Amino acid sequence: MTPLFKRIAVSAALASVGLIAQAADPIILKVHHFLGPQSIQHTAMLRTWCDNISKDSGNRLQCQIYPAMQLGGTPPQLFDQARDGVADVVWTLPGYTAGRFPKMEVFELPFMMTNAEATSRAAWDYYEKNALEEFKDVKVLAMHVHGPGNIFTSKKQIKTMADIKGLKLRGPTRLTTKLLASMGATPVGMPVPAVPDALSKGVIDGAVIPYEVAPGIKVDELARFTAETDRSYNALYTSVFVVPMNKAKYESLPADLQKVIDKNSGRELSAFLGKTQAGNDVPGKEKMIAAGHVITVIPKSELENWKKASDSLDDEWMADMNKRGADGKALLSDAQAMIKKYTK
Repeated sequence: MTPLFKRIAVSAALASVGLIAQAADPIILKVHHFLGPQSIQHTAMLRTWCDNISKDSGNRLQCQIYPAMQLGGTPPQLFDQARDGVADVVWTLPGYTAGRFPKMEVFELPFMMTNAEATSRAAWDYYEKNALEEFKDVKVLAMHVHGPGNIFTSKKQIKTMADIKGLKLRGPTRLTTKLLASMGATPVGMPVPAVPDALSKGVIDGAVIPYEVAPGIKVDELARFTAETDRSYNALYTSVFVVPMNKAKYESLPADLQKVIDKNSGRELSAFLGKTQAGNDVPGKEKMIAAGHVITVIPKSELENWKKASDSLDDEWMADMNKRGADGKALLSDAQAMIKKYTK
């Protein structure tokens, strides 16, 4: 072999090695959320999803999870970060941008939810049937809800609806703030990371959140009272969460890696996320008890009063849907039937 051909052969071999190494480089997905690195959302929910796509792709797909808004921005901007490619995948609440995803709000109506796993399955089915258009700018991986919400207050114990009157209570979404107003509270809408500062400064008298997130935002320290609804009754409220992926990022993946994402998306992922988040209510409540919280269980008889006071919200939501050209009654019936289907 002549020296020239040797050089060509060596160059070709090196180029081949380079291409193989390049092909072997994993694709790193940037995953962004607003809670801390110790949260169940970070350590179990998103981490498990990332581990699963890594395993199913032979480590060709991997994640870098950024907690606590480390990529910048605010929680209400997370959805657009996924849409615009600031992040590849995010975990957030559609309700943090009030009125933008009105059809999915149906699950946030008062006393809709039975349990988080069943309602999360229903939320996925409902999304696929009724709300695809609302999320057309992203690739949706999951829709889920959290466990039953409670009312945490700093100075006043809540036993009846009369005790709620005049309290400044934080709500996560548009419909939950309307629920609070219907029961006589002064609602204050804000994302959950803003709650500790607002409670410590007296901007709010309390907040509605599930047990699982309460210790992570120091509610065990900043509040003294917990109003927990009778768990045999439908939940006072819940919030819808979405896991959107940047559409261009998904479409840029090879077909086999798209299939990995598809395998790890949908109803079962939604159910897993809802069940996992709600399961963390148990240790969350234990921390409230350890901190000396006075926990009051609101009985069914009193919850009937709360439900009666908030019943008009269903009618308002249906009327709003009708104005938008949708059949509000049919949408509400769909959501209720889907929840019933999965509730054991």
